[in-house]
Amino acid sequence: MGHERPAVGAGRARRLDRERHWAESRLTPSAQAAETSWPGRIRGWAVHLLTASGVLAAFQATAEICAADTDPRRVFAWLGLAVLIDAVDGPLARHWRVQQTVPQIDGRTIDDIVDYLTFTFIPLLLLWRMKWVPEPAAAWVAPALVASLLGFANVAAKQESGGFFLGFPSYWNVYALYAGIAWAWWGPFVPGLGVLALAALTVMPVRFVYPNLAPPPWRIPVLVGAIAWTVLLVLLLPSYPRPPAVLVLASLLYPVFYFALSAHLDRRADPGVGAGGGGDEGGENDDERRPSRTHD
Repeated sequence: MGHERPAVGAGRARRLDRERHWAESRLTPSAQAAETSWPGRIRGWAVHLLTASGVLAAFQATAEICAADTDPRRVFAWLGLAVLIDAVDGPLARHWRVQQTVPQIDGRTIDDIVDYLTFTFIPLLLLWRMKWVPEPAAAWVAPALVASLLGFANVAAKQESGGFFLGFPSYWNVYALYAGIAWAWWGPFVPGLGVLALAALTVMPVRFVYPNLAPPPWRIPVLVGAIAWTVLLVLLLPSYPRPPAVLVLASLLYPVFYFALSAHLDRRADPGVGAGGGGDEGGENDDERRPSRTHD
């Protein structure tokens, strides 16, 4: 199998060269000079380092999971920091044209690695560690780990032209937060069934709304609702995993709206819209990539 690796690397290199030449062809000579200057390169490296710093948040979250007295609230705080990094690095990368200033580093590869860790692997590791799913816990989280990895590798997962993700977008960090509450209320079987259901949706041909690309008139409600929902999620943490029921129910309004809107728009959309949408469009240079597939 070792002989296949160079072909993959060569294909990625050719793709990066085409993108760089296309972007450079749109720049004036003065703009090209500015991007190859030392300040431009410093900005490019700074963005790459910002993206890569997400792995430090991933490390801290994992260290907390491995602690003898694991506090899931600290884990969610570190995962929240990773989401914040993921949300800001894309706009900076596009604004400072990082693909042109530091072309030898593929920010999307960094982004995909960090996203899989912080949106999928670590949240599911937390479910296993806290026994929020039935025993053997590893058997319950394994399908989600594999399904999400296939989802991250699916080049058609991100259908920008139609405004959809293909399959559940691996928001396991959010699911883990609700799973801990469900465990406190009903025991491990309910969150375990939720893991299996979402793992199946990850690889099924169902589409979910891409928040930043939601069609009018839905884009503003989707984005504003996401901000309000984030505030509610933060308010759940002080008394986690047993926050007030009214607060939990209020926070569930947005996920219900998101799933219902996704089903509605998917049913109305042309099945061919977005087909084959490039998975190559994601990553550091596209802040709309989540979780890898994820998240903004």
